[in-house]
Amino acid sequence: MERERKGLSVWQLAMLALGTVVGGSFFLGSSVAIRAAGPSVLLAYVIGGILVYFILTALSEMTVANPASGSFRTYTEQAFGRGAGFTVGWVYWTGLALAMSSEATAASILLRGWFPRLSLPLLGAVIIALVTLLNLLGAERLGKLESGLAAIKLFAIAAFVVLAICLIAGIWAGSFPAAGGQGGGTAAGYSVLRGEPWLPGGIGGIAGSMLMVMFTYAGFEVLGLAASETRDPAATIPKAIRLTIVLLIGLYLTAITALFLLIPSSLVSEEISPFVSALTLHGLGWTGTVMNMVLVTAILSTMLASVFGLGRMLRSLADEGHTPAWMRDRTDIPYRGILVSGGAMLAALGLGLLLPQGVYLFLVSSGGFSLLFVYVVIMASHYRLRKRHGGPFTRQHGMRGFPYTSWLSIGGLIAIIASMPLIPGQGGGLAAGIMFVLLFAGLYVVGRRQRKPSKVLPKALRPFSAVRPAASRYAQAEMSEELTEDKKRE
Repeated sequence: MERERKGLSVWQLAMLALGTVVGGSFFLGSSVAIRAAGPSVLLAYVIGGILVYFILTALSEMTVANPASGSFRTYTEQAFGRGAGFTVGWVYWTGLALAMSSEATAASILLRGWFPRLSLPLLGAVIIALVTLLNLLGAERLGKLESGLAAIKLFAIAAFVVLAICLIAGIWAGSFPAAGGQGGGTAAGYSVLRGEPWLPGGIGGIAGSMLMVMFTYAGFEVLGLAASETRDPAATIPKAIRLTIVLLIGLYLTAITALFLLIPSSLVSEEISPFVSALTLHGLGWTGTVMNMVLVTAILSTMLASVFGLGRMLRSLADEGHTPAWMRDRTDIPYRGILVSGGAMLAALGLGLLLPQGVYLFLVSSGGFSLLFVYVVIMASHYRLRKRHGGPFTRQHGMRGFPYTSWLSIGGLIAIIASMPLIPGQGGGLAAGIMFVLLFAGLYVVGRRQRKPSKVLPKALRPFSAVRPAASRYAQAEMSEELTEDKKRE
């Protein structure tokens, strides 16, 4: 029992966040951003990193003041009311569950290359069942497992950078063919980058790449959902956020820079990982198999961390009466929330077999919108709550440049969402996401009319300034003792 009360450490929290963020969208999807912007995609990653910094800082400030298990959903409810909290929670849960069912399919396709006799639906179902059952082990054990899987992904990125340095230094001889496909290539190094147009698509190219860049950063919000699983959120969360930002932005920028020193963007294919293309170009074709193994690990790691977040989100919805009563969990581990989330992912996988392909892809693509939508809501909730509070919630962790940084972040995120139709295959994601927002907002309105008004003020609607800081599940016993002592004094 004492083991469980330790909670997640700074390193485990950072690895949990990186486990969600660093996935197939970076190892494979980054090729789309590179094709759109060329070397200027580095600027897009810097801009994306700045947005992530402000979003995480806003989330950190609210989390330190009130480490609720519902995180941004709870803060949305405090800022804009129960209807907004209901809608945001269910849009996030639905979009992420659909997206993770798609990730299971992607992992199944990779695994079937090694096990051709197994069917895709069977492999997908096994993967979903596995990540669901592993989440039932609890936050501490999952944190250790996620730390190991995240370490593999980070090691793969670091190994790529080391290989790139070796190629540039001439330890391995390598060259790429000239534009016409003839021999007489150029060695790896700055000469590759020097021959590239720095802004092949102009400012529009950078803008067009921002959506895919933000997708490669997406998933860091799990830090807020994990706040209630830490022993001392006020100290742990800000440190974990700083570590996550440094590791994430540092690794991304280093890896993409190394990539441009190995291969021109014109030779990057959207069908193949750009890292595999770059190393294959220099005689390291065996890296394709290794990268596929890393990609499977990355997807499983992302799914593990996502189910962790899905379970906590469902518990938060249940605690506020936004689900049927039987979904409420009374234990530290939200068993029902995890199992229902796993069941939803299996159902979404089944929809892929029953629905026409176009309809299924339309639904699954809502995952990207739901994440960007949540980031806008986080910034808007922080802005409104801080204005209502009259200043920072804590003395040490206030967001710099407020309110200007809030306005810039919200404007930037809305612009990225508006650009979704300009990216092939993402217009459906915007439409599906808006459809889910309208659907859940409508369900709340209908349900509210049928419910009897309650005289008890929901937890999420109590004044933000009245919430005791650092009220994690691991501090509840201490808080109970304090409240008892206060009563005695009175």
